Amino acid sequence: MTATPQRRLRVVGIADTDSYVKWAAALLAALDPEDWEVELLVLDTPVVVSEQQQRAALAGTGLERVMRVTFAALGTRLARQPPDAVLIAARGPLVRVVARLVAGLAPRPVLVSGLPGISVPATRKSLVYRTQCDLFVLHSRREVREFAALARSRGLSQRFALTRLPFAARSPARTGDRPEAGGFGPDRPVLADPPVPGATTAAGRARTCTDLVFAAQAIVPRDRADRRRLAELLVRAARADPSRRVVLKLRASAGEHQTHAEADPLTDLVASLGPRPANLVFSTAPMATALDSAEGLVTVSSTAAIEAVARGIPVIALDTFGVSARLINEVFQGSGLYGGEEDVVARRFRHPSPAWLRDNYFHDAADDDVAVLLSALIARRREGRLAAKPPLRRTGGALRDAWERKLVLGDRDRTVGGAVAGAIGMPVRGAVRALQRTRAAARRSMRLSRAA
Repeated sequence: MTATPQRRLRVVGIADTDSYVKWAAALLAALDPEDWEVELLVLDTPVVVSEQQQRAALAGTGLERVMRVTFAALGTRLARQPPDAVLIAARGPLVRVVARLVAGLAPRPVLVSGLPGISVPATRKSLVYRTQCDLFVLHSRREVREFAALARSRGLSQRFALTRLPFAARSPARTGDRPEAGGFGPDRPVLADPPVPGATTAAGRARTCTDLVFAAQAIVPRDRADRRRLAELLVRAARADPSRRVVLKLRASAGEHQTHAEADPLTDLVASLGPRPANLVFSTAPMATALDSAEGLVTVSSTAAIEAVARGIPVIALDTFGVSARLINEVFQGSGLYGGEEDVVARRFRHPSPAWLRDNYFHDAADDDVAVLLSALIARRREGRLAAKPPLRRTGGALRDAWERKLVLGDRDRTVGGAVAGAIGMPVRGAVRALQRTRAAARRSMRLSRAA
């Protein structure tokens, strides 16, 4: 008697912005196709990826089933072919809205969410927005440890899964893990070796790998004066060696949206400084492509630093603006990657300490447990042993739900409830924000007067 083949587990990803589409696609593509059937739905929101951004985000994943969908059609689309699990890859407010919709499906799928990049320090908002999710995906031992501690301290129930960032799935090709010499040991940071023409070993990168790649971030740093200083640094670095390129790697072309809105684009600030050096170039190519010709990467706190380390490319984590939760660069403490503006101009790139690597994004791949935990949760759901997690309790009822939906969908929400909530909520929101700005200005003025 022939055994009935076991049905593959079906997982549907839902994502909208550039970073989340890239993250969701890579996570889904990493699941064994013999055991998992995967599909990615790109949700139409005001910040949805452009077609060009989508192509870049999907590059190299091999995903075949990718479709665009509206929120209005999402429930019907999922019900037509019920998934065992849904990966909601989006900013927190959108996760909350989509989770509420998906949780109403019958049968209810397992709800999964997570964060697509560096997630230290752990934040309460990240947990609260994902309250209804059964599994929260993180990417380092440190992240799991810090989020679990925060959840316990706030009385929030959550399960955490560990997996390497999709583009950090391989071990770093070159780190400080080499015999002690010149004062460097296996747990000490190592300055990158100078490039050796034609070399492709740890002694140097190939002759063509001479680019200084700067990974731009939309809101890090946030202040215009700091962003202008970054622009000035890029110009200085380009003029310091006209024979080598400085590549400003952008997340989006003009008019395209990003996960976070960028108030002061670096391209505009560079243009404001006068004629641009010929070797200072702008690129919207995928990060993997930009790194193909990189001598080293510079960033404040972009996850591109982890991608570079995974490929053995040295990094400078720019600490010109300090080290803080607001800059999302506390994670590099102990790595040996911090450097200042003169290090950037001189191209003094670094490799991280192996001790830091083990706790931050480069743990043993055998410790990854997303597939195992997800399979177990699906089995429990089928057996009726997985209790549905309720949304966070709050006041407002259906009107509050409509307001939250309107906030994330904007003009894509054409429901009557959304129109009513917007008519009531938008003026109130504007007044609250104006009051907050006034109070913030008053606090700044008070600090300045005290300093004087």
